[in-house]
Amino acid sequence: MAATSATTTSVAIARDWRGWPETIGNLWRRSLRFRTISVTLLLTSFAIFVTSLTMALVIQNNLFESRRAEVLSDARSAVAAAQTILDSAEVTDDSSALRGVWGDVQETIPRAASSSHIAVFTVGEVPVGSGVRGFTIGLSGDLITPALREWVVAFPERQSWQSVELPMPDGTKAPAIVVGQQLLLPDFGAFEVYIAYDLADSEQTLRFVQSTLWAAGLILIAIVAGISWTVLRLVSRPIIEASETSARLAAGDLEVRLPVYGEDELATLARSFNAMADSIESQIKELGELSLVQQRFVSDVSHELRTPLTTIRLAADMLNDQRDQFDPTTNRTAELLHTQVQRFETLLSDLLEISRYDAGSVQLELEPTSLAELAEDIIDQMRPLAEERGTEIRMIAPGGYSPTEMDPRRVRRVLRNLIGNAIEHGEGRPVVVTVDSNQHAVAVGVRDFGLGMSPADAERVFDRFWRADPSRQRTIGGTGLGLSIALGDARLHGGTLAVWSELAVGTNFVLTLPRVPGAIGGESPVAIEPQELLPDVSRATQPIQLTELRELYFTDSVQTGEGKP
Repeated sequence: MAATSATTTSVAIARDWRGWPETIGNLWRRSLRFRTISVTLLLTSFAIFVTSLTMALVIQNNLFESRRAEVLSDARSAVAAAQTILDSAEVTDDSSALRGVWGDVQETIPRAASSSHIAVFTVGEVPVGSGVRGFTIGLSGDLITPALREWVVAFPERQSWQSVELPMPDGTKAPAIVVGQQLLLPDFGAFEVYIAYDLADSEQTLRFVQSTLWAAGLILIAIVAGISWTVLRLVSRPIIEASETSARLAAGDLEVRLPVYGEDELATLARSFNAMADSIESQIKELGELSLVQQRFVSDVSHELRTPLTTIRLAADMLNDQRDQFDPTTNRTAELLHTQVQRFETLLSDLLEISRYDAGSVQLELEPTSLAELAEDIIDQMRPLAEERGTEIRMIAPGGYSPTEMDPRRVRRVLRNLIGNAIEHGEGRPVVVTVDSNQHAVAVGVRDFGLGMSPADAERVFDRFWRADPSRQRTIGGTGLGLSIALGDARLHGGTLAVWSELAVGTNFVLTLPRVPGAIGGESPVAIEPQELLPDVSRATQPIQLTELRELYFTDSVQTGEGKP
C-alpha cells in the first residue's frame, strides 16, 4: 500500500510539473503584469549579472596585479640584501670565512623576503671544498619548471616569475607566485634564487569580494522585483478595472462605470471611458426605442392592412373569376390585380412574422416529423413550377426518415423558400435536394447549378430585402424576407442554415436541425461544400441519371458511417 501511494504521488507530481509550461504560457499571454515583471526581472538580472561579473574580473585582475608587484618588489629587495652581503664580504681562499658569509646569506634571504619557501641552485660548477652549495627551505625543486629556470639563467639581470599551486601543510593547494633571479658570488660563480609567495590571503579576499557582489546582486534583484510589483500594481490596477468594466459593458451591462481617482492620465482615461459608456448607453436606448417603435409600426400597419386587404382580395378574386367575360385589356388588368394582391398578402404575412421575431414572441409547435418525407412533399408541391421553368428536381435521401422533433409548418416554409430560390436562380439546370442524418442531427441540402454568388454576396444573402442583383427581376414572386425568416426558423430550432456559393458553379443551402431541441452536438450530416468535382458540376447542364447521382451521394454517406436508418 505504501509503495502504491508513493507511486501515485510521484505520478501526480510529474503531471503537475509537466503542466507548468502551459500554465506559464497562459500567464504570459493573459497577464500584462506577469509579462512586464518577467521581462523586467530578466533584463535586470542579466544587467546585474554582467555588471557583477565584470566587477569581479576587474577586482581579481587588479588584486593579482598589485600582489604580483608587491611580490616582485619584495623578492628584489631580498636578493639585493643578499647580494650586498656577498659584495661587502672579504673572502679569499679561507673556506671557513666563505661558509660564514654563505650562512649569513641563507639567513638574510628568508628574513628579507618574508617567505618560508625558498630554493637556491648553483649555476655551473662551484669549486670543491669551498663549502658553498645550493639549499631549499620549504620549496621543492619540482615546482620550478624548466622553462622558468632557463629564463633565469638566460637573463641574469632580470626577474622572472610564474604562477604555481603551492602545497599547504593541511594537504590542500594554494595559489602562489614563484620569483626567480640570479645571485652572484664574486670569484666563485652565480646562483639561481627562487622565492615562492603564498596568495591564499589574496584568494580569500577575492572570494569575499565576489560573494559580496553576488549577494548584493541577488538583493538588488529582489528589491527591483518588489519595486516593479508595487509600481505595476499601482499602474495596472486601473487597466485591469478598465478591462473588466469594458468586458461587462460588451456583455450588455450598460450601467457599469469606471471609478475616477485624482487628475492624472488614468483619471482622464476613466472619465473618457465613462463618457463613452454614457454615449453608448443613450444611443442603444434610443435605438431600442426606435426599434420598438418600428416593430409596433410594422405590426400595427400589418394588422390594420389585413381588413382592407381582405376586401380587396375578395374583389380581386371575383374579378379574376369573371375575367373571361371582359375585353383583353380588362382581362389582363384583372389578372395582374389578382397576382399583385396575392403578393401583397404574402408580404404582409412576412412582415408580421418578422415583427414576431423582433418582439421575441415566436413559439415552436414541435411534433415528431420525418424530414425526408416532408422534403418529398415540398418537392411534389414545387414540381409544377419547376416543370414550367424547365428544371428537374432530384432528391437524394440516404437518411432522415426517422421522426425528429420539429415544427413542420416552419420547416416546410424554409424548404419551400430554398427550393423556390433554387428553381428561380438555377438557370433551368437540375436542382438536387439531399436529406441525411446522423446521431446528432438531421439535415437537408438544396443545391442548384446556376450563376452562383460571390463571397461578399453570400455573406449578405440572409439580410432583409437584400438582392444580389437589384436589376434582376423576380419571376416567381418573393418579398426579400424569405431567407431572413428561414434563418430565424432554423435558429429557433437550435439549428443552422448555411450557404456555399461560387460564381458560375452554383449555390448550396444546408439546413441542419438537432435531433434533441438545443445546440447541435456535431457536424452536419450534409456537407456545406458540395462533394462533386468540377467536371461533374459541368455535367449538371446535361441530363443526369438518377442512379448515378444517388450512388455519388449515398456512397459518400456510407463511408462516413451514416447510411440509411
